[in-house]
Amino acid sequence: MSERPQSRRPATFRLDDPGVVVVDAEDSGRAARGTVRITPEAEPAQLPAVIEPPVVVRRRFRWGTLFWAASGGLVLLALGLGVANLVQDLFARSESLGYVGAALAATAVLALVVTIGREVFGLARLATIEKLHQRASEVLASDDRAASRAVVGDLIKLAHQNPQLARARATLHRHESEIIDGADMIRLAERELMSPLDAEARRLVSQAAQRVSIVTAISPRAMVDMLFVFVAALRLIRQLARLYGGRPGTLGMIALMRHVIAHLAITGGVAASDSLIQQMLGHGVAAKVSQRLGEGVLNGLLTARLGLAAIEVTRPMPFAALPRPALADLAKDLLRKRDEENEA
Repeated sequence: MSERPQSRRPATFRLDDPGVVVVDAEDSGRAARGTVRITPEAEPAQLPAVIEPPVVVRRRFRWGTLFWAASGGLVLLALGLGVANLVQDLFARSESLGYVGAALAATAVLALVVTIGREVFGLARLATIEKLHQRASEVLASDDRAASRAVVGDLIKLAHQNPQLARARATLHRHESEIIDGADMIRLAERELMSPLDAEARRLVSQAAQRVSIVTAISPRAMVDMLFVFVAALRLIRQLARLYGGRPGTLGMIALMRHVIAHLAITGGVAASDSLIQQMLGHGVAAKVSQRLGEGVLNGLLTARLGLAAIEVTRPMPFAALPRPALADLAKDLLRKRDEENEA
C-alpha cells in the first residue's frame, strides 16, 4: 500500500531572492533543488484578440428609388420642352416677347442651378460635421496625437468665420505644440471652441421652449398648437445647425429632422428623463404644472427635449470635457419664467 505524498507547506519569499526563478509556462525543465519557480499569468491585453468576421451588407436594388428618379427625369424633360415651346410661340407672336421669355427662362435656370448648388453644399457641410463628431470620438478612445491635430485643424477651419471664437482659435494655436496626448487636445478644443456655442445653444432652446409654452397655453385651437410647435421646432433646429457651423437647406433640414427623430428614438423618445421626473415628484412641481401651467409647460418641455437632441446631432464634437445640457435645468428656467409672468 503506497504512502500518500506529503503536500507542500505554505512559505513566504522575496521576489529579489536569488532562489526565486521566473519561468515561462511552456518551460517543462526541472529546476535546481531549493529554488522556487514562478509562472506569471498572461494579462488580458496580451491575449490574442478575437477578430470577428466583417458583416457584409448586401445592398438591395430599390425599385422605389428608380421610380422616383425616372419620374423626376420625365418631369424635368416635360418642363424643359414646355418652356422651349413657350419661347418659340412668343418669338412667333413678337420678337420682343420672345427675348423677354428667353431671359426669364435663363433666369429661372440660373436660380435653379444656384439652389441645387446650395443644397449640395449644405448636405456636404452637414456630412463634414457628422464625420468630425465621429473622428473626435475615435480620438478620445485611441488617444492618437496625429489624429487629434487633424481634427482640431478641421474644427478651426469650420469655425474660422465666427468672430466669437477668435480668442479660442488663438489659444488652440498657442497650445497645439505643448499638449502631447490626443484626448487632452480634443478636450481642450471642446472647452475653448464649444463653451460659448453651448451657452448660446442653451439660450436658444430655452427661448424656444418658453415661446411654445406661452403660445400653446393661450391658444384656443389644437391645430394652431400643432402648427406652431412644428414651425418652432424647425426654426430651432435650423438655428442650432447654423450656430455649430452647418448651413442646411431644404434637403439638409429634412436630413437633420430624420437624425433628430432617430436620436430621440434611441435615447428614449420625447419622454422626460428619470432625473426630471424624480425632481418634479420630489419638489412638488407636478402640482404646479397641473394648477398653473397645464399643457403649455408640457409642450415647452417637449420642445426643449427636441432642442437637446438637435444639439447632440448638430454639434461637431461629443460631450467629453463639458457637461451635457440637462432637461431638468431647462425645466427650472421654464417654470421660473412662467411663475414670474403669473405673478406679474
